[in-house]
Amino acid sequence: MQKIQILMLDDSTIVAIATPAGMGAIAVIRLSGKDSIAIADSVFQSSNKGKKLATQKPYTIHYGSVVDNVRVLDDVLVSIFKAPHSYTGEDSIEISCHGSVVIQQQILELLIKSGARLAKPGEFTLRAFLNGKIDLSQAEAIADLIASSSEAARRVALQQMRGGFSDKLKALREQLVKFTALIELELDFSDEDVEFADRSQLEQLINGILAEINRLIDSFSHGNAIKSGIPVTIAGKPNVGKSTLLNRLLNEEKAIVSEIAGTTRDSIEDTIHLGGINFRFIDTAGLRHTSDTIESIGIERALNKIEQAKVVLYLLDAQETMTDCLEAISEFRPKLTNEQSLIVLVNKEDKSNPQHTDDLVTAIGKQFNCKTLSISAKAGHNIDKLTHLLIEIGLSGQPENEDVVVTNARHYDSLINTQKNLNQALAGLKSNISGDLLAIDIRQSIYHLGEITGEITNNEVLGYIFSKFCIGK
Repeated sequence: MQKIQILMLDDSTIVAIATPAGMGAIAVIRLSGKDSIAIADSVFQSSNKGKKLATQKPYTIHYGSVVDNVRVLDDVLVSIFKAPHSYTGEDSIEISCHGSVVIQQQILELLIKSGARLAKPGEFTLRAFLNGKIDLSQAEAIADLIASSSEAARRVALQQMRGGFSDKLKALREQLVKFTALIELELDFSDEDVEFADRSQLEQLINGILAEINRLIDSFSHGNAIKSGIPVTIAGKPNVGKSTLLNRLLNEEKAIVSEIAGTTRDSIEDTIHLGGINFRFIDTAGLRHTSDTIESIGIERALNKIEQAKVVLYLLDAQETMTDCLEAISEFRPKLTNEQSLIVLVNKEDKSNPQHTDDLVTAIGKQFNCKTLSISAKAGHNIDKLTHLLIEIGLSGQPENEDVVVTNARHYDSLINTQKNLNQALAGLKSNISGDLLAIDIRQSIYHLGEITGEITNNEVLGYIFSKFCIGK
């Protein structure tokens, strides 16, 4: 099955500033297209008089000046890349100039005046995709790599950019394509009642592919947490120190702290890095029965945040009785799923009898089979142990280096559709349906796998994906 390319490449040469906006030590301006070298030649004056970029070897760097008529704009370095061995698959130029905003704009305007046009967001990577240098999932991984804000996110994006995910999908898709071809060959010889595709082998193949598809689907929960940050909700009754704990973890006064119960009326969020992993901490309204309309809305939002959390920090006041604390957890525990990690924190230990605090921690851990820790959010005691617990939970779900992880919601949706069609094909095999009906479900599975890598795509999907890139990439 061939790639369907709905977007067509134009023959224009595009240009953009590839480095972040603003002033810096240097800036890089990129050109790509069939006239990129000629356009660069028209404004570049080599330090070796008379030397033209068009006559130079690819992957070489040349020192000289960018000149607007006789006016020198800047001394620059020019890198040459020739098709097809470039990022976009086209002739490309990168001009490294000084980082003055004025210089960047003047060179950009000069190149546009000389025949280039300003690139659209993601257009360099779009050209790389359309020229077959990368597939669609790799293009999305490039955007993820640029946006990665933690070591875990960087590692997963880099693996996908290098084709780990694509290779896995292409192997699965190729197996299905081969069997579909055999089934369709049977249809051509339907009058002769011959069987080219062994049904037992096909069932075995589908079961094997389904196992891999299911593993990829299951990895999305963790992959999305790596990409967006592991959501950690801080919950508990009013005035147990939730906002104090958030401020302590973030090392700033993010939330208002007050002795008045019910101060937090809405969720407060912020992200920090722990052990190379992003954690999104969410402070919520205190959980209690109230007739206050505004506070009730805050409590409802708190319960929603608890449902979305991967980790829940449930705070207790060490000054409360054993009975009250155990009842509070008994009431709260059913709100969580088996997939969510619960850490019970006995806070304000500095204000409580140490023996009482120790007894609480022991009883809670034994009765509810969860991680339990005594802390003082205000004094900072045992906060280091809490961060180690969080890192441990974050690392526990991470795959081995060779495993592929799904981080993209679009990929997840296509995998769910693939799973559905393969299950239908499996049911059809067991009920001995005809080959033409069987082929429909398998072809649909092939189609959905092709959506991920871009072997099947359309303008709307491509426009959405590449519009999220920055200009210059």
